[in-house]
Formats: sequence, structure tokens, C-alpha cells
Amino acid sequence: MSDDDNSPISARAAKQLFAELRSASALVLAVSGGPDSVALMWLAARWRRSLARGPDITVVTVDHGLRKEAAREAREVKRLATELGLAHRTLRWRGTKPKAGLPAAAREARYRLLAQAARAAGASHVLTAHTRDDQAETLLMRLFRGSGIAGLSAMARLTRRDGLVLARPLLDVPKSQLIATLRRARIGFAEDPTNGDTAFTRPRLRALLPQLAAEGGDIRTLARLSARLARANAAVDVLTDGAERFLSLRDRGQRPQPGIRSFEASAFAALPEEVRLRLLLRAIDAIGHEGPAELGKAETLLAALDQAMGAGSRAPGNGRAILKQTVLKQTLAGALISLAGGRIHIAPAPARRSPRRSQRDVKGR
Repeated sequence: MSDDDNSPISARAAKQLFAELRSASALVLAVSGGPDSVALMWLAARWRRSLARGPDITVVTVDHGLRKEAAREAREVKRLATELGLAHRTLRWRGTKPKAGLPAAAREARYRLLAQAARAAGASHVLTAHTRDDQAETLLMRLFRGSGIAGLSAMARLTRRDGLVLARPLLDVPKSQLIATLRRARIGFAEDPTNGDTAFTRPRLRALLPQLAAEGGDIRTLARLSARLARANAAVDVLTDGAERFLSLRDRGQRPQPGIRSFEASAFAALPEEVRLRLLLRAIDAIGHEGPAELGKAETLLAALDQAMGAGSRAPGNGRAILKQTVLKQTLAGALISLAGGRIHIAPAPARRSPRRSQRDVKGR
């Protein structure tokens, strides 16, 4: 993209944004009517016209039923989509809306409806209009929630969700460049007043961005930080993959138990702390029935395991007597974690009478 954040996106640059999607079976575009998503639709339509053959595109507008203007905005999106030669559907989030956690509930509803539309259209990808600005805001939100490296990596350009690929082709593009593109093309767009409603976290953080920019923390810098953290996160994931293989090799003489994961405690203890934590999270998320597990709670569990293993290593006879006993037993996210016989075991915990509902956006990850 151009280094000038206020310059319109060229036709050549637009082709590069969507190049990796050319072989997709079909695409669904999430378009609300705001500048970012309208620019996504306009750029995608121009890219599709440049191809002799390419994926069919369906534009989907989700009306959350939260603002009376939403229905009119959906009609405007349909009108523009029709002018651009694209199919359009409006889907509505029906039912009672929660009083608490409304943004998260609306997001879940939106992705659920978009996934339904994608399956109906035979689409392999759902495209959203997240921008560099959104990436910077997401980093700040997760930073203030105390997220780890994975959470601070913020959003990825491509992720899998509900059996589909969620694509964010505009993730490296500043919002100002999208607005400049629409103005040059003389295309109108809607402004959602909730984007400035300081009752919600994201608008409050957005209002802080000019002050952060004055100290050198502008959107470009924050997005670059997120990319660097994503790179580090990917490297730690590779190390964790290797650690899993290492522990499996140590267990070649062990008879595996269905539905249970088990590590040799001494080999586990020798691994770096971040790797141990991720191994625990992977096992708990795979075995437990109330996950995903929260990062902070997993950190507390790991500290308890380390303390128990340390006590065993300091005991007479190198802790053999202690390690033959069950020296720790805790539950987390529907998994039962125990330290016994020199091994760490992760098994399904007994079901609660009223288990908490699973959450996609887990605190701290």
C-alpha cells in the first residue's frame, strides 16, 4: 500500500489486496454501510470485474435491530451492490438483546449469520473490512485486559471460524485511505453513531489515539507492534509443537489412556515457562468441556504445579515417595488436572449441574 495514508487506493493495489482469494469457490462480503465495508465492497467488485474467471461474490448486511437507521442503511447497501453487479442479502438478528455484554453478543450473532449465509452461497471465505485502525484498537483493548502474546497479536489476515475462512484483506490499510478512495469514486457511506459512543470500550480507546500518537504511539506503530508480536507468537507455537513431540517420545513406553493426556513431570518441568503454559492450555482446551480456559487461571494452575514439582524434587530421596502420591488435583474449564506418580494428568472433570457457557473471546489469551 501507499505510504500516504490519505491517498486513494490504486487499481493495481486493489488487485493485490484480493489476489490470494482468486481461487476461492465463492466469497461473502460483510457490509454494514459504513466507510470501511463499503470500500471493501467497491474494491472487491472492481477486482472481480478485472478477472476473466473468479469467485462469485455475495454481499451480506446484518441488521442487529439496535438502531432504527439500520434498515435504511441496509437498503442503501443493496442499491450500491446491485449497481456493482453483486448479489445482496440482508439478515436480521432477532430475539431478545442482552443488557450486558451487548457488543460481544452482537459480534457473535453477526458471525453466526454470516456463516449461515456463506454456507447457503457455497462460499469458502467471509470477508470483513477490519483496517489498520481496528488492529491498533484491538491491540490496546487486549493490552489493558492483560492479554498474553497470543492475544496481543490481535487479528490475523486469515483465520478459520465455523468451518470457513475469515479473511481481512484491508487489515494493513488505514481507514483514512479507504475514505479517500470512496470520495474519489463519489460513493457515499453511512456513519454509525455507536462508533463514537463512549459507553463502549472501543470508542473510548479510539478517543485516546491522538494523545498516544503525540507520544509516538500512532496507529501505524501499534499495528507494527501487533505484527511483531504475531511473529513471536508463531515462533513460540512452533516451540510448543516441538515440546509436544519431545514429551510424546519420552512416553513411548506408556500405554495411552483414551480421553486423557499425560506428561512426564520431570520432562515437563524442564521446558520454558511459556511453553509449559501453552501445553497445559492445549490439553485443557482439548479435554475439558467448559473451555477455553482463561490465561490467568492457567497461569495460577501452572504455578501450583511448579510448586508441587519443586517440593517433590527437594524432598528426601529426590521426592520419589511424594511423587508416587497424588500431590495436586485441581479443575479448570471442565478438565481435571492432577500430579501423581511423577506424571501430570489431564482428564475430563465431572460435569457440573449448570456448566457455564463457552466463550470464544477468552480473557487474556
